[in-house]
Amino acid sequence: MYKISFVNYRVQYKELKKEIDKAIQRVLSRGDLILREDVEKFEKKLADFVGVKYAVGLNSGTDALFLSLKAAGIGKGDEVITVSHTFVASITVIVQAGAKPILVDAGSDFLMDTEKIEKVITKRTKAIIPVYLNGRMCDMERIMATARKNDLIVIEDAAQALGASFKNKKAGSFGLTGCFSFYPAKILGCFGDGGAVTTNNSKVAEKIRLFRDHGQKTKTQIMCYGWNSRLDNLQAAILNFKFKYFKKWIKKRREIAKIYENELAKMPELRLPPAPDSDPRFFDVFQNYVLRAQKRDELFYFLKKKGVETLIKDPVPNHWHKGLSLSHFKLPHTEQLAKEVISLPMYPELTNRQLDYIINCVKKFYAP
Repeated sequence: MYKISFVNYRVQYKELKKEIDKAIQRVLSRGDLILREDVEKFEKKLADFVGVKYAVGLNSGTDALFLSLKAAGIGKGDEVITVSHTFVASITVIVQAGAKPILVDAGSDFLMDTEKIEKVITKRTKAIIPVYLNGRMCDMERIMATARKNDLIVIEDAAQALGASFKNKKAGSFGLTGCFSFYPAKILGCFGDGGAVTTNNSKVAEKIRLFRDHGQKTKTQIMCYGWNSRLDNLQAAILNFKFKYFKKWIKKRREIAKIYENELAKMPELRLPPAPDSDPRFFDVFQNYVLRAQKRDELFYFLKKKGVETLIKDPVPNHWHKGLSLSHFKLPHTEQLAKEVISLPMYPELTNRQLDYIINCVKKFYAP
């Protein structure tokens, strides 16, 4: 048993138990399970928070990306630009839509290197999927300018960045769609799988509503072939309840990031993520606290022995997995990141005592 878990669902549940149980009992006692009032309320809250006209609740962030591609009409023969340094779903959805993924390298902030985008655009390029990894947005001013210049669709993979912003404009409000995940480990997480699409385009919103429910407009009116990708009403009720704590949780994460920054920044063996408020254009929510470490694997096992659970998310870059047939992409910075990145515990329930312990263990590992 770890002294300090990487994610601790139990602590949050214990703190909010009475209110969570009350929300669950209300939904179950009414039998409100599929596409009911809680889903509609959550969609309204999410759209208002992001600053768009529409939000559509889905069963996962993966389906949010996939159905966005389908709603945009992207399919066979099309190319979609994204990154390898991401969870594989960002790439999988492109292939599942029938299109071809075109991967560009990551920059020093772990995100899409915007200087590389124009170099890979062809006549077949139809879209860009920028991935907001770890709660930080890409330089969306530059990406949107590139998209406009080349008549490309932008679909934001904001699965890790609800609440983040670039130049005071929130994640999920730049592209044709914004795609969110409410997997339990997310800052706003439900008790299972969940996702959503945000958009200002009424036609796209309507298409995705049809797609999520077998193409049904009503029980007697089927408009198209669709999928089964509904956000459960029970999960929506939990998300609605948690939403009132969301800004507080982001504030706490940024405070924890600042503590890590203050204590670890001077260590030459580590390269830390941008500190909170280090660049006024960006408001980062720190879904994860990911740093680059010398002797990364040794640090991982040292911390494990000390009872600190960390995460090495992608020790093998996506484009190196033989089953994905993407090895023709040469992405040196992405490949270097895979050798160095490690995520430290990051969640609002961490105590100062726990943070001190984590930091002291890291310092002890690198001590002469």
